[in-house]
Amino acid sequence: MTPTTLREQLIRDEGLRLFPYRDSVGKLTIGVGRNLDDVGISMDEATMLLDHDIARADAAVATRLPWAAGLDPVRRTVLINMAFNLGINRLLRFRLALAAMEVADWSTAAIEMLDSTWARQVGARADRLAAQIISGEW
Repeated sequence: MTPTTLREQLIRDEGLRLFPYRDSVGKLTIGVGRNLDDVGISMDEATMLLDHDIARADAAVATRLPWAAGLDPVRRTVLINMAFNLGINRLLRFRLALAAMEVADWSTAAIEMLDSTWARQVGARADRLAAQIISGEW
């Protein structure tokens, strides 16, 4: 049996689900029968997912905030970090912070970032990212 044939059989037998679900015995499952409760994911798989999600957040920032390409790497990374956490659509709701960033008004951008439900939810993360926006340093 070739790997391709086995793959096709397993997809047919197990099904392919792109979102987590409970299988017939109540185990949290994803993909093609991946039992997350008992097996989880490996470090390599977690890193692969992280790299993919970073690339997606980076592409979303590049597409939806084209002016961000002109930011220094630290401040651009803050936007990508926020897009990773919030999703690009929720990041775009930070209108005042984004407008301040676009004109390099870093203090206002940081104040607007911190004056949000997001900042109250993520705590130290928001403080650290706001400090990076102000300083342009890691």
